[in-house]
This record gives sequence, C-alpha cells and structure tokens, in this order.
Amino acid sequence: MIGFLLSGAAAAFGQGERELAEEYFKNGDCPKALSYYSSFLKNSFEKISLKNYTSCIVKSKTWGDGEQFFKKQIKGDPNNAAWYYLNWGIMLENQGKAVEASKRYEQVITASGARTELKRDLAEEFRAQNQSEWAKNILLEARQSAKRYDIFQLELASVYRDLNQPEKMIDELLSYGMRYQNTEVVQNMLQDFTKDEKEQALLEKVLYDKIQKFPQEGFYNELLIWYQVQRKDFYKAFIQERALDRRFKHNGARLYNLGMLALQNNDYTNAGNIFDHLVKEYPKGQLYPVARRMAIFAREEQVKNTYPVKRSEVQKLLGQYQQLVDELGVNVRTIEALRNMAILNAFYMDDFKKAIEILQKAIEAGKAEKNFVDKCKLDLGDIYLLQGEPWEATLVYSQVEKSQKDDVLGYEAKLRNAKLHYFKGEFELAKAVLDILKKATTREIANDANELSLLIMDNTGLDSNETAMKAYSSVELQLFQNKKFEAIDTLKQLYKRYESHSLADEILWLTAKTYIKLDSNQQAMTDLKLLYSKFGHDLYGDDALFAMAKLYQEKLNDKDQAMKMYQELMEKYPGSIFVAESRKRFRILRGDVIN
Repeated sequence: MIGFLLSGAAAAFGQGERELAEEYFKNGDCPKALSYYSSFLKNSFEKISLKNYTSCIVKSKTWGDGEQFFKKQIKGDPNNAAWYYLNWGIMLENQGKAVEASKRYEQVITASGARTELKRDLAEEFRAQNQSEWAKNILLEARQSAKRYDIFQLELASVYRDLNQPEKMIDELLSYGMRYQNTEVVQNMLQDFTKDEKEQALLEKVLYDKIQKFPQEGFYNELLIWYQVQRKDFYKAFIQERALDRRFKHNGARLYNLGMLALQNNDYTNAGNIFDHLVKEYPKGQLYPVARRMAIFAREEQVKNTYPVKRSEVQKLLGQYQQLVDELGVNVRTIEALRNMAILNAFYMDDFKKAIEILQKAIEAGKAEKNFVDKCKLDLGDIYLLQGEPWEATLVYSQVEKSQKDDVLGYEAKLRNAKLHYFKGEFELAKAVLDILKKATTREIANDANELSLLIMDNTGLDSNETAMKAYSSVELQLFQNKKFEAIDTLKQLYKRYESHSLADEILWLTAKTYIKLDSNQQAMTDLKLLYSKFGHDLYGDDALFAMAKLYQEKLNDKDQAMKMYQELMEKYPGSIFVAESRKRFRILRGDVIN
C-alpha cells in the first residue's frame, strides 16, 4: 500500500492528511505518520488522531518533538488544551517521568474549566489509560465546580471498582438507585462488580443498615431481596419480602412468585414455608387455592427427593391433597391436586386402579382445559407403562402428539414415545424421533433428546444384535417401573459381562444412582469410587465426584472426606456445573459464615 502511495503522487495528494496519517500509522511507519498527524492537528482537532500521534511518539521515542508539539498546540488551540495535557502526561509516563506526568494531569483538570461533559470524556480516557485515580479526581472536581453531588454516580462507581474501594462503589450505586428508583441498572452493575465474597458481605451489611435507617423506603428491601435470590438464600428473601408485603399491601402476589422461584431452585423447605404463610395470611384471597396446593406440592417434592421415599410420607401427602379437594370441591381449582394424587398413587403406592380413577375424575372436571386434559393423558400413558402395557401407553402418547402437534406437550408426547421405542430396544426408531426433537422444541426437551440420542449412537452398532444396549435399556424400563431391586441385580450382571464395553461407565453410574435411591450408601460409594477411578477423565467424572462428596457430607458424616472431594472437583473440573454448589458446601463445612 505504501509503495502504491509513493508511486502515485496524484492519488496520494488527493487524500486528506488525516487519511494518509492513518495509512502510515496502520503500516507502522511512525515518522511519516507523525508528519501528517502534526500537520492535520494544527488545523483540526480529533481525539483518535491525537491518540495515534502520541502512540507514535512513544514508539519512536522522539520525546523532544512531542514536547514541542504539545506546547505549540496548547498555545494555538486552548479550547482543546485539556486533551493535549492528557496526552503529554501519557508521553511523560512512558518516559518514566511520573512526577512531571502528574503535573500535566493536574493541568488537564484546570484546562477543562467548567465543562462538565468534557470532564466525563476525559475521565473515560484516564480509565482507558489505567489512570483511575485521575479519573476519580476529575469527576469529583466536576461535582464540586458544578455544585452538584448527584452527577457521575455510575461513572464514579466504576472508578471506585477499579480502585478497589467497594464501600464507595456501593455508596455511589445505591445513591444513584435511590435518586432515580432504577433497580435494574444498579442490579446489573452490582452483579458485575460484587463477585468477591468480601464485597458481597459488605453489600449485604450496607443494605441492612440502610433498611434500618430508612424503614419506609422500599428500594433497599427490593435490592436486598434481589441479592438474596441471586445467592439462592430464599429464607432471608422471604423475611424481606414478607415485610414488603405487609408494608405496601401486595396481597401476597410477590411472595407467591418468590415461592415458585424457591421451588424451581429445589429449595422445597422454604418454598413450603412461603406457601404456608400465604395460606395463613390470605385465607380468603384469590391465591388461596393455588397456594394451598403448592404448599403440599413443595412437601411432595421434598418427600420424592429424600431417599428412600417413605410410603407413610406419601400417604400423608395424599391425605392433605384429599382435604384440599374436600374443602374446595372437585372443580377447576382442584384439578391439579387431583392430578398430583393420581401420580403419587401410581408411582409410589403402586395403586394403578385408583390412580386411573382419579385421573378420569380430573379429566372430567377439567375437560374445558385442553392442555390439562392432554397432560393427564400423558400421565395415563405413564401408568400404562408402569403396569407393563406399552401398546396402551403409546396409543395415549400418540393421541397427545396429534392433539398438540406443534406445541410443547406434543413434543413431550413425542419424547415419551421415543423413550418407549428405546425401552423396547427399537433404537433406530427411537433415534429418528429424537433427532427431530433435538431441533424443534424447548431447551429441556431438546437436552433430554440429545442425551438419549448420544447414548444410543455411542453404544449401538458395536455388535450385530446390540445385546448390551438392549439389556441396558430394559433395566431403565425396570427402574421406570420402580423395580429397583430387580434392576440392581441385573446391573451387577451387566457390569460383569460388559466391563470392557462402552456402556461400562453408564452401568456403574446407573447402579450408584439406584443404590442412592435405596439409601444403600456404602454400596453406592463403592460403585462411585470405581466409576471415578476408571472413568474420571470421561463424561461422569465430575458427577461421580460430586455424588461422593454429597454422600460423605449428608449420609456418611465424614466432613473431611467431603471437603477433600469438593476441593478436588473445583480444582480438577473448573468448568463443571457443580463448581458453585461445591464451593458453597465446602465453605459451610469449613465453618465460614455464609451471608
């Protein structure tokens, strides 16, 4: 490009000095770039050209030329003197003359005069040059000269973050949020800024102090609730939300949303407490029926996820659902409770006849709700599969597929049909359906479809009869049908037979998970250790390590081993989805105060 410019003088002169300077600058020819930049800047000011000029001075170490240029420009263009002083200071920094550079930076502030917006721009450039202290100085001076202490709050918050002054950073953000009642901007910045545990603890302390000092100001409560939800501390969020509910008469609406959020994050205890509070506080409110059901459902999830699942606890849940139905009647307000009762009877009490009767009652009561009826049909298909009637199951699933062709429930029905093909050893049929679902549905269904598709793809075609895969899929059907002890016996035989097969790690992982559900924790630990030692580098490495750590913590009461394994997981699998939870559990075991 440079050769072309030199050979074509007419073309070269046809371009402006700025364009020529940029071409030379891009090609690293600083002497020529400096000549054109200095000529251009004599008559026109532009920040990027000045920045490039200074960069070339530093690269070529032509300090004397730079000093003469800056002096002339400040005299000839006083309106932009602040920018010349700033770049002069940058040049002096690169010379190692820090004291002289500071003098020029002082002159930047003086030369900017009372131009508030100019000071903002200069502060940005100071930050870009890693001169956050000077960015702070010019912004504070801007406030003083304007006699306004409510300006540049977000800018100063960023600067204080650079300077590792979290108290001042938080103070600026909260002051801004209060002034403009803008929680969203404050939340976004706090999420970016308060990643250090000490900063998080400080934020919580400051918010509690503000709430005590300004009890009628809901902004600080709102922010504290947001922070606690980010930390998944639903108990503390509940305390704050309850106070806001009473003070601002929200009639439980926000509390209900918090309860649902706790439920989605598997905090069943606090979800149940929140819904219980709503039932007690608003017995005649619109939310009462659904809050009552969700309180039971939260306990249901807790029972189903505490191994082994106790039939006596399931019986209690059924009694509570029945009380709800008796109180409110069989109608649209109780159809979801009826559906839950049917599922509990089928999956945990093995009472298929009663489950079907309840489902039919729910379908009749909710017949005007198409989605609800189709959900019940999916449940009915599951019950047929539990009873060992796959043809009846696929018939019902296919009805929902047709009824909900391009909707989520239709995809769910399609996924269940694919799993049915898989259970029966019809892998090509299963994979054909799964490959469609991977592209055309919700993330959750797509992930399930992708996972099962990969399992089939990785473990079929290895032998002509696909014996191993058929045996494995039949065990998964046994587990779906709650035949855990039979499944354990089959899995043990499968591992002996297929120890060198690509399914070996899947077999061990499934065995360990089944033992955990049976509360046979030592046996689970044996299989997890074997899985980790043989396949720690593979797909289930972090899963096995996390499961072992949890067993040591929750079931085997070995705090030291649990801590060791959480630490190992954080170090060995830094990208694992279990890292955040491992860090939290490790800190609790270590005795840290978790705010």
